[in-house]
Amino acid sequence: MPSYCVTSCRCCRTAKELLVSVEVTGPKNERSDEILSERALELIGLLHRELNPRRLELLERRRVRVAEIAAGGSLGFLEETKAVREDPSWRVADPAPGLVDRRVEITGPTDRKMTINALNSGAKVWLADQEDANTPTWENVVGGQLNLLDAVTRKIDFSSSSKSYALKPDEELATIVVRPRGWHLPEKHLLVDGERTSGSLVDFALYLVACGQLQLDRGQGPYFYLPKMESHLEARLWNDAFVLAQDFLGLPRGTIRATVLIETYPAAFEMEEILYELREHSAGLNAGRWDFMFSVIKTYRTRGADFQLPDRNSVTMTVPFMRAYTELLVSTCHQRGAHAIGGMAAFIPSKDPAVNEQAFAKVEADKTREAGDGFDGSWVAHPGMVETCKAVFSSVLGDRSNQLDVLRSDVHVTAEQLLDVASTPGAVTEAGLRNNISVAVQYLAAWLEGTGAVGIFNLMEDAATAEISRSQIWQWRHNGVVLDTGATITTDLVTTLADEEIAKLDGDPAAYATARETFLAVALADEYIDFLTLPAYERFA
Repeated sequence: MPSYCVTSCRCCRTAKELLVSVEVTGPKNERSDEILSERALELIGLLHRELNPRRLELLERRRVRVAEIAAGGSLGFLEETKAVREDPSWRVADPAPGLVDRRVEITGPTDRKMTINALNSGAKVWLADQEDANTPTWENVVGGQLNLLDAVTRKIDFSSSSKSYALKPDEELATIVVRPRGWHLPEKHLLVDGERTSGSLVDFALYLVACGQLQLDRGQGPYFYLPKMESHLEARLWNDAFVLAQDFLGLPRGTIRATVLIETYPAAFEMEEILYELREHSAGLNAGRWDFMFSVIKTYRTRGADFQLPDRNSVTMTVPFMRAYTELLVSTCHQRGAHAIGGMAAFIPSKDPAVNEQAFAKVEADKTREAGDGFDGSWVAHPGMVETCKAVFSSVLGDRSNQLDVLRSDVHVTAEQLLDVASTPGAVTEAGLRNNISVAVQYLAAWLEGTGAVGIFNLMEDAATAEISRSQIWQWRHNGVVLDTGATITTDLVTTLADEEIAKLDGDPAAYATARETFLAVALADEYIDFLTLPAYERFA
């Protein structure tokens, strides 16, 4: 049997034959051969052939479920997996080195400056984001992997006109956890048998081949954050990818560890099943609050006022359905020996002391709630927020590394509680509509130019921002929502407000014009488009 074949592999071609069918159509970058190695391309070819048909089937399954909900169905805990939920005997693998203490995690894209700042930030973990905080240009896809390789080998540095950046000693650096793209995103610059590959599997394979063994040699391992999953079957697909890749590279099974972002509405009803599917590779679950709100809107977008959210900035983590979601996540994780990681503090420190005082107080209160609920740690988006988050969790943890002993047996969340969006207080206001338009257009203008994480109005915004914004507008317009001003949200009103908000912005008018066109095309479409980033991805080569 050829060396690349594994137990479950149906492909018995030689490695040379496997490689011939893999075509790189993106431009050749400096040092790209270090990432696009023959071994990496062989693995991508294997993963594509073995898993891509099932990936496409699962994406179609998402569409079928949304259609069923639109026709009057609903989400709920699965009857067919009840035995998994009721079996008290299984647990996930013990925490891996570097993932025992996760009291504060920082997120950010894999550009060179951010890579250094995140690793130096004092956070326990860096979520190296190749998904929502990254524009997937070919330059960013390959360049981000090179930055990760240089970080792992401690060869990374960066200089600007005013400052130089270098890594601190090893013991002070955050553990790297890479977030690949979601299952829905393709990679058009890398083809197998003439087909576009999965952005998820490309990001995963390139990092694993380049850095997996290097991380093991340093006493840690190749760790991942898995985004946008909607079912335990999608988790099973990831687990199969892990097994195939580990066998292909000769790595022991269980070497790879993954934390799953529970950031879609359907996944909230399958938390235990997701942990079960990944149990030998699982590192826990995360409460991805912004994308969760996006998914609530997306999943029930046609069901009227019962699933209609008010202005996005007014939806706090203490509203009933969000509270049910986070408490269930902690209870589920700790009952199975898995870490529970809290949501994002997106605030960026300002030059205005008054703004900072108010924002830091809100962040501290939010992290205090999470630590009190039993979360093992939480996210921040800026190095300036690391110490605030760390201090809150340290005050609760004491000399412990985590709160896995806090089982939250008092939590009993029902499907009805998770679905209780109607109890969310707040209004749909003209100010909220304008904010959605302005932030989304500003973000998209940057995204289309290659920057996926953008500071806007003192908050670090990523693709979830644009998704929530355009989804709310789509839902409000289709449901004929009336603003606090008495005006009904219509196509004409949204278009007029977009022009007014763009007129207030400094910057390149051409970039804002393109962003406006992209945003309005999905926000005002007759048919809802699943992901804004799909049509936006086609706008660059």
